[in-house]
Amino acid sequence: MTSASEDSALDTAPDLTPAAQVEWQALPARARPLFLLDTSISLGVLFGVAGVVSGTLGLGMAAGIAAGATGALLGIATGIWIGTKQFNHCYWRLDEHGLAVRRGRLWQRETRVPITRVQHLDIKHGPWQRRRKLATLVVHTAGTRHSSVNVPHLDADDAQRLRDRLGRQIDLDDDA
Repeated sequence: MTSASEDSALDTAPDLTPAAQVEWQALPARARPLFLLDTSISLGVLFGVAGVVSGTLGLGMAAGIAAGATGALLGIATGIWIGTKQFNHCYWRLDEHGLAVRRGRLWQRETRVPITRVQHLDIKHGPWQRRRKLATLVVHTAGTRHSSVNVPHLDADDAQRLRDRLGRQIDLDDDA
């Protein structure tokens, strides 16, 4: 019989079970604002600059400023919508074959990194990620094209466990 603390530790640790039994893991809810910020800031700036340029060229400086503000607001709104969609459709899983990342809804993209192709692993913690206890796992692979896979805004503990588990497998493969 196991204790409650052992049961919770078993529930949270990524386990290498057969691929058919491993569920896709969603990102934590506290990652949502970072997805929104990533896209809304860049689109807000892009749409704002486009509005200023087109408004100034067509109607003068005052119209350019108004068009820029309108463009920035439109870009932020579009960024929030896109960021929400990105967050809602980003999943990962770890099984005996390796790490898989699934993104997208309409155009789904699934990237699988076999354990045998993993070269080294990095964890990145940006300032906003540290505040929310999140991290980005970077898996560097053998090969030159698309030689790394990023899993953004993972729970920091999950990122650490994934790095440790994949790292142990690299060590085991090196020893064999």
